[in-house]
Amino acid sequence: MRVLVLSCNTGEGHNACGRAIQECFVKQGISCDMDDAFRFLSKGISNIISSGFIRIYRHCPKLFRFGYNYTEKHSRMFGSHSGIYKMLNLRTDRLYRYISENGYDTIVCTHIFAALMISDIKHRYPDFSAYTSFFPTDYTCYPGTEYCCTDTFFIPAADLAPDFIARGIPKEKLAATGLPIRLDFYQKMAKEEARCKLNLPQNCHHLMVMCGSMGCGPIRKIANLLSQNLPDNCIVSIICGTNLHLYRKLTDTFNTDDRVRIYAYVKDISTMMDSADLYLTKPGGLSVTEASHKRLPMVFVNAVEGCEAYNKKFFTERGMAATAEALPELVQLTISLLCDSDKLAKMSAAQAQYFPTNTTEQVVQSLIDSNCARKETPAHE
Repeated sequence: MRVLVLSCNTGEGHNACGRAIQECFVKQGISCDMDDAFRFLSKGISNIISSGFIRIYRHCPKLFRFGYNYTEKHSRMFGSHSGIYKMLNLRTDRLYRYISENGYDTIVCTHIFAALMISDIKHRYPDFSAYTSFFPTDYTCYPGTEYCCTDTFFIPAADLAPDFIARGIPKEKLAATGLPIRLDFYQKMAKEEARCKLNLPQNCHHLMVMCGSMGCGPIRKIANLLSQNLPDNCIVSIICGTNLHLYRKLTDTFNTDDRVRIYAYVKDISTMMDSADLYLTKPGGLSVTEASHKRLPMVFVNAVEGCEAYNKKFFTERGMAATAEALPELVQLTISLLCDSDKLAKMSAAQAQYFPTNTTEQVVQSLIDSNCARKETPAHE
């Protein structure tokens, strides 16, 4: 069995999902590589799309929101006669040769663009026999999903199946396994140990703040409001990710405030989550799934919307997170929850109900079983 994970560098969630799958396959001794689907168009196109996405996502969230809402109303722009579809499949032959020459028999797509590229290969090359799957990394059915023809659609929750069926995805192709996350997020370190590792005080309420790996959203305004209203027995850890401009600004602002700790990119997010009582974040699909497996209550800031609006709705309606629209109300809600152990415990219990198992191992085993079944089928014919 040889597995290829195809992602796209348009946000860390797709890559994080892919790396989680790769990690689990490798742990079982199965060959698994991961690649950027856009690379097969050209390195230049990949860089343009990726850097353009990051700029819009970080600096022009309203434009991102408008674009996503537009595609929801005009999903035919992903159809086989559209400009986007033709652009994605300019070099389908290159990707097809790469898969064939390397003997990949299982293809995992963690981005809809990668799934559309694989779907084009299936249409154009009748001899293509690899088992294909698509993992949406948000709690919704993306516009354009109806034009994907992968063998399986691994969806985040069974509750979302009607949305996929409404877009024309056959029910038998849906597998409601949940989103794959790295294996360390299924383990929970004792809060005391995690705080010791991070040099955090034990007898405090700890709030973790992060708006994705790109550090988007109104973090500076939130930080200022928190510092003005935060009780003395509370500590805030603000993670800026790859946004070095934000990191420098916040470091300058809060260098004398012992209650506010500023971090740039943090590799060990798992330990940081274990040390926290509450997580203030934007509702990115992978990050909120990781937090839920950690049983970490959340408050959502409306940073970008688009597909993340569906994540926000999914988690808040099920009692796993809370939110408020205006920033002053959001900060007051956050501080109130941070000091309310009963409400935090209810959020954690709701997360345990919806995220009870190791999703990643379940997904990988399903892919292994499907691969074995396909190899055995000819012998029975």
